[in-house]
Amino acid sequence: MIKIVFFDVGETLIDETRHWQEWADYLGVPPFTFFTALGRLLEQGRSHRDVFTLFDAEFDYDAAWAKRQAQGERYKFQQTDFYRDVFPCLATLQKRGYRVGIAGNQPKGCVDALHDANMSADIIASSSAWGVEKPSQAFFEKIIDVSSVRADQIAYVGDRLDNDILPARRAGMKAILLHRGPWGVFDTAKLEAAQASAVIKSLTDLPDRLDEMSSL
Repeated sequence: MIKIVFFDVGETLIDETRHWQEWADYLGVPPFTFFTALGRLLEQGRSHRDVFTLFDAEFDYDAAWAKRQAQGERYKFQQTDFYRDVFPCLATLQKRGYRVGIAGNQPKGCVDALHDANMSADIIASSSAWGVEKPSQAFFEKIIDVSSVRADQIAYVGDRLDNDILPARRAGMKAILLHRGPWGVFDTAKLEAAQASAVIKSLTDLPDRLDEMSSL
């Protein structure tokens, strides 16, 4: 029986379009060019961070972010950044008795930004807070530790096979692959998607799928 559901952040809960648009503007790159380059990198299995050095070989992400912060930027989520199905899904899960957790590969400030956005979750964490990133098994062991339940009583929901689904399955969790965002579109078409406990197109479908898995 599934007792707690953990969610990835980027392209699972958050539409990152605005985030990447701001970086394109910072670099002075036309949005269409920037997003096309990003998509090509993902298709090739390369890190999304490589997109910066395509346009600036000397790009230093930490230095650039520090400069943006000095200009008044801060890590934040607007209500329009959340996919429409997020808040209704979390409310339904909690109404049905599931605990909810949020933990993804996110920088400092993510936890506060999620709290500021009034996210209704029992546990909110991030890779920067834990000092370990996905797909490391230590990340998923940390989820098990803070959940205080067995691994097979945890479901992890994400949009990536490499960072979310496959390592969650290796840790003994249920793993739900979400078909949205650039990673989700590519990954649901791969053979490895069959290793997911379930594949869904919307978080609206999640509560019923979890109920079905819990009843087996």
